Amino acid sequence: MSWLSDLALPKIRDLVRKTQTEETLWTKCHGCEQMIFHRDLEAAMNVCPHCGFHMRIAPDVRLRALFGDGGFTVIELPRVKADPLRFRDRKRYPDRIREARVRTGRRDAIVVAHGEIGSRPVVCAILDFDFMGGSMGTAVGEAIVAAARLARLQEGALVIFSASGGARMQEGILSLMQMARTTAAIAELKEAGLPYISVMTNPTTGGVTASFAMLGDVSIAEPGAIIGFAGARVIEETIREKLPDGFQRAEYLLEHGMLDMVAPRSELRRRIASLLRHLMPVRSREGALLPVPANDAEEAAPA
Repeated sequence: MSWLSDLALPKIRDLVRKTQTEETLWTKCHGCEQMIFHRDLEAAMNVCPHCGFHMRIAPDVRLRALFGDGGFTVIELPRVKADPLRFRDRKRYPDRIREARVRTGRRDAIVVAHGEIGSRPVVCAILDFDFMGGSMGTAVGEAIVAAARLARLQEGALVIFSASGGARMQEGILSLMQMARTTAAIAELKEAGLPYISVMTNPTTGGVTASFAMLGDVSIAEPGAIIGFAGARVIEETIREKLPDGFQRAEYLLEHGMLDMVAPRSELRRRIASLLRHLMPVRSREGALLPVPANDAEEAAPA
């Protein structure tokens, strides 16, 4: 087998390996359809420099941007049964999971990490839309519950970045149960007097919107994000009326009082640091309020 593994396989890999071409070095913006050089796009955190359209961003990149130089620690998430209903449509559910894991390098559609922002402990959960559309199954539900419990244990804030098509249909009623479980976990966090900040990115829909995404003490959205339960086309066909322009966009929801703010990606860390400064004042062991650290005040200062 040595000649096969040492000689034949490397040559086969060279034949099929993707090389960097003009197509892989440039990305087309879905908003203005301008071509963007990949390094410029990375520098702008996947925000189009021409029209400001916010493209999807990897959870690891978002974590680094949120926690900055302070660093963060990704936690091990609870394991769940892989295929509780033995579901199959055009593919077997385990095959879909396997493909998503190979493509993203994650076990499921969520990453949970903890660190500090402005000297305050923060637990952050981020849904990955590239993993089966960020759909919420039992694994995501368990992860949200674990994140809320860790925030209570550390007496810290919980920040969740949502990007999802809703509940995972392959897990049926079990996925719908996660709406109640995550809602209860958020309620327990609020009973402990700890803040929960919900950040909704494009898109945040279905059962995720109908549960933990809309329960934040402060609700933030990225510009242009689609946020809603059912799709606009389904709503139009149901009520047989034309929906207003911009319906279900972040700016529309802000105008109608369903969001507290719409913040560009580049400002999210500063906005969250400012909110935490007001929601979680730093206290001494005796309970007295301590002055805000210099670097914390700079982060929290308005632009």
